[in-house]
Amino acid sequence: MSASFLYSNDVPGTYPQSYYAATAHMLPEFPALEGEETCDVAVVGAGYAGLSTALHLAERGYKVAILEAHRVGWGASGRNGGQLGSGQRKDQFELEEMVGIEEAHKLWKIGEESKKVSKDLIAKHNIQCDLKLGLLYTDHKKSYSKDSKALAEKLQNDYGYEHIRYVDRDEVCQMVGTTNYYSGTLDDDAGHLHPLNFALGLAKACSDAGVTIYEKSPVTALQKGEPATIETAKGRLKAKFVVLACNGYVDKLEPKIAARVMPMNNFIIATEPLSEDVARELIRDDVAVADSRFVINYYRLSADRRMLFGGGENYSFNFPSDIKEFVRKPMLEVYPQLKDVRIDYGWGGTLGITLNRMPYFAKMSPNILSASGFSGHGVAMATLAGQIVAEAIDGQASRFDLMEKVPTHIFPGGRHLRWPLMVLGMLYYSIRDKL
Repeated sequence: MSASFLYSNDVPGTYPQSYYAATAHMLPEFPALEGEETCDVAVVGAGYAGLSTALHLAERGYKVAILEAHRVGWGASGRNGGQLGSGQRKDQFELEEMVGIEEAHKLWKIGEESKKVSKDLIAKHNIQCDLKLGLLYTDHKKSYSKDSKALAEKLQNDYGYEHIRYVDRDEVCQMVGTTNYYSGTLDDDAGHLHPLNFALGLAKACSDAGVTIYEKSPVTALQKGEPATIETAKGRLKAKFVVLACNGYVDKLEPKIAARVMPMNNFIIATEPLSEDVARELIRDDVAVADSRFVINYYRLSADRRMLFGGGENYSFNFPSDIKEFVRKPMLEVYPQLKDVRIDYGWGGTLGITLNRMPYFAKMSPNILSASGFSGHGVAMATLAGQIVAEAIDGQASRFDLMEKVPTHIFPGGRHLRWPLMVLGMLYYSIRDKL
């Protein structure tokens, strides 16, 4: 990570005061890079994509080093809603229109592989991250019911996906204890987990596999060449290959990525622990929930029965002054019965979004690869991205090439003007959500 403006929101090198950090299986701090070192592959960023890349390369016999500006999982990987989704960020109707039916089927398969890889890594490395199955997508407008039913039928009939079904209004209200929604789809092969513990588990697996991890080592410069040279404040790392796994934190390190991947802030609160009866009244089956608003509400129950509610976003250089109150407002629109419940934690994080919300895979040069812009669908997809990048470095680039072909456009105005233009766009969608 290299985006210095985030320091106004967070203490550099220190995990934010989130529910996730308070319940994390913390690792001993890794040293900063000092002096000059060499490796086969240098990975910039210790989130899901970077950790997975390093782990899969180490298992193939490569000497790998990770450079992290703060701590392992410090960014979006340790702060997100913890939802492990199916497929891609775009649904299959949209993908078929974007890339054609044949390519859309390939992208669906990759999306399904992303869930499997994530679950397999959790099982293989015994990562204690509270993985639970079930993800409910809810429709906040009656007119969306027809589309949800059509999507469930399409996945069942055209893609052979038997884990999804349509949920009508009566059932969805019983499942989530609110009358806010008209319908939805339930995916019982998707799920949710503790995102920071998942990242920390991947980091431990990396360390056990021989990966060298450098924390508190923000990259100040990248010199392309063979080998490439990465510079930090106190050290220099030369590598045959470089992987940029910075997502929303790439900033000025690579302008080509920054023009296509925009940082966006999102916010989550955690209530006090709830009784078993209240928890089941809110989310009957302990699934994760995500609604159909453009500025999405997403929520679930923690292992100790807290409501973890994500809502609201901004594109400012600063987080809201009172995150708890900022997110409490949309939470009470869904669950007014929580008005007297104490809010114990409130935190924000920065993710990377692309214009069309599909991830951006690219080769900056023959030996510098990048995967980023997971647009809120990164728990599984960023984890698989690491495996795909590792394959490409090892000479098997078919899946990387497929993802690289997905059109991902430059934000209007480029890196400098994208922010005000995006704010105008978000204002439009915010008004549309309310109408």
